[in-house]
Amino acid sequence: MRIVISSGHGLKIRGASGIIDEVDEARKVVPAVASNLRKLGYEVIEFHDDISTSQNENLHRIVDFHNAQSRDLDVSVHFNAYVPTIVGRGTEVLYLTQEDLAQRVVDAISNSSGLINRGPKKRTDLYFLNNTHEPAILIETCFVDSQCDVDLYQKYFDQICMAIALVGNKGRPQHYEWQGLVSWFGGPDDTGVGASEGLAFIYELDDAPHLFLEEQPPNTTGLARRLDPDADYIAMRFDYSQTPREMLLTELALVHAPKTGKKAYAYPADWGPHVDTGRIADISPGLMEKLGISTDDAVEVVFPAKRK
Repeated sequence: MRIVISSGHGLKIRGASGIIDEVDEARKVVPAVASNLRKLGYEVIEFHDDISTSQNENLHRIVDFHNAQSRDLDVSVHFNAYVPTIVGRGTEVLYLTQEDLAQRVVDAISNSSGLINRGPKKRTDLYFLNNTHEPAILIETCFVDSQCDVDLYQKYFDQICMAIALVGNKGRPQHYEWQGLVSWFGGPDDTGVGASEGLAFIYELDDAPHLFLEEQPPNTTGLARRLDPDADYIAMRFDYSQTPREMLLTELALVHAPKTGKKAYAYPADWGPHVDTGRIADISPGLMEKLGISTDDAVEVVFPAKRK
């Protein structure tokens, strides 16, 4: 697959400006995504307009460059703006014909960063989408005038750029790998979840009976508090476009604790932790004890990992 990816606007035709600048940031995202795509085996051509001096010239120059290439997909990277705010605005992907791809890309960006998912949006009024001759999407990465968006974008820049690239991968890699800090969750003693709180992709006891206590803890109704703290389970910010529910219910993760050198298999049980925690995973108290680690120790996770 051959992809052409360009940054929106141009060196002399500036876009949105706020806490960060659209043109400057798009010129960071494009090469990062392109580099990740090349690692996945794709042929990628990048373009940035350094010449145009008017909006009309800029739009034509970008589209003309795309149409001059032999390729399978056109991607334009932009940033959004509305009014300055401290609250989150989110990410969205615009399309004319590629709704499914736009959905998968916006899901990947949101899942990898915590940016609000504004979804795919069909637009019939954009020159880039109307005039490129191959399938095309336009990414609005985040809002440059939202402090919350900018904080998440800057913190998870690498994850966002990798997530976008992985969507372009027709097949899944043999496995995914994460490294970062860990905490624990689930069971009767986890008062951080509500008494009636459920789980993201386990809807009923019969979906994973091996993970639950025989009886519902007193004064609770939700599956999160019924998790057996001695069972080996894990929650991560899984990207459902890459690891769908069916995979999460049937495959195991391998969790390695560098501090102790111990490894153990774990069953995916939930989506989390929240990006604001700075952690990549929550595991059961029993698994934490088995690995000999504590909250905010480091772990390495591989998923899926076949039991040897």
